[in-house]
Amino acid sequence: MLEVRGLETSYGPSQVLFGVSLRIEAGQVATLLGRNGMGKTTTVHSIMGMLRAGAGSISFHGNSIHGLPSYRVAQLGLGLVPEGRQIFPNLTVRENLVATAANRRNEKEPWTLDRVFDLFSNLKHRMGNFGNQLSGGEQQMLAIGRALMTNPRLLILDEATEGLAPLIRVEIYRAIQRLKAAGLSILVIDKDVKALLRVADVHYMLEKGRVVWTGSSSELGANMEMQHRYLGV
Repeated sequence: MLEVRGLETSYGPSQVLFGVSLRIEAGQVATLLGRNGMGKTTTVHSIMGMLRAGAGSISFHGNSIHGLPSYRVAQLGLGLVPEGRQIFPNLTVRENLVATAANRRNEKEPWTLDRVFDLFSNLKHRMGNFGNQLSGGEQQMLAIGRALMTNPRLLILDEATEGLAPLIRVEIYRAIQRLKAAGLSILVIDKDVKALLRVADVHYMLEKGRVVWTGSSSELGANMEMQHRYLGV
């Protein structure tokens, strides 16, 4: 579904990514792991067209998306839940969701308000509240729901549970499990390794802008040396 090869991205004269490659199959959950500042968000922004990669290739469903503007990448079926949520604070929960609603591929069962509220029941009770009146956990649920309303083929979550209470983290990962069971492909960035091991199929470890390790959840769970070396856990 998504294939990134030899990606190199810079901020002005400072190169951040050095030949990053990764692959996500249809229905897979993949992760980008690594300490802060290792290039995870830069990789996501490069995939989404928010940063222009200087070298390498990015293909989605066999078609190159390298160099496309971010709105075109989103229209092709990549949905981003950005770090920091970035919901619209002066719009209600309902308005945040309907503002992005689109079914460009004429899905038979598109995402609707009811489907989002079934996934996150908290949002249904807060439907008339403005974005800035929500808790951090509710804002993250809203950010995920907003991305789902675009009916993505691949959902990208950048820092899926950062700063959230433990009970909310459990709810977010329960939702990810449901989305995976429904066949949605997902790329997750998060620090909750134990939760990621339960939900993800493949992991990509970044260190200073390079992929230094790739493997399955069983392989990562058994490799404590790798976790200590690159995640500091």
